[in-house]
Amino acid sequence: MYSFYRKKWHNIPLRYPGRDYSLPGKYFVTICTENKRKWFGVILNGEIHLSDIGSIAHKLWYEIPQHFPDITLDEFIIMPDHIHGIIIINRNLENYVVGSLHATNLPTPDDVPVKNETMSSISPQSGSLSAIIRSYKSAVTRNARLINVDFSWQSRFYDTIICTSGQLSRIRKYIRNNPITWV
Repeated sequence: MYSFYRKKWHNIPLRYPGRDYSLPGKYFVTICTENKRKWFGVILNGEIHLSDIGSIAHKLWYEIPQHFPDITLDEFIIMPDHIHGIIIINRNLENYVVGSLHATNLPTPDDVPVKNETMSSISPQSGSLSAIIRSYKSAVTRNARLINVDFSWQSRFYDTIICTSGQLSRIRKYIRNNPITWV
């Protein structure tokens, strides 16, 4: 029934080309630990029992809206080696200004890239899904390494843009039932 979400994660595209991930929308995200190491706890009788690091990850997830006021959190679960959550970006588009990328001048061979400008152009846009996840992962890592210096995340994360209420319902059910189906 949930075969879409059971695909091997490395076969799912990481981002949709051309999608502005700072625009309003509902996003289903999965963030995995490096090498699927079970840092967050154990599943016993279909229920997650959080480790100290799992408790940190849980607490900091619910603090995301304090740092990103345009964010609402929906269904969420911590599993032993990954988390699933739904993040809703509620940005008011009336006050949102988007630069026109098609009008940007192309660099000439004489242009010398400035390090800060280069980093700014490749870094996640402020308030985007990537910026939110980067901030969350960084906070969890900083706190988790006080317990175990070896803690680390897999680079990147996986997302699905939620387009319909039916899809939202199926994903919520998948998240809630994830501990029951853990093998």
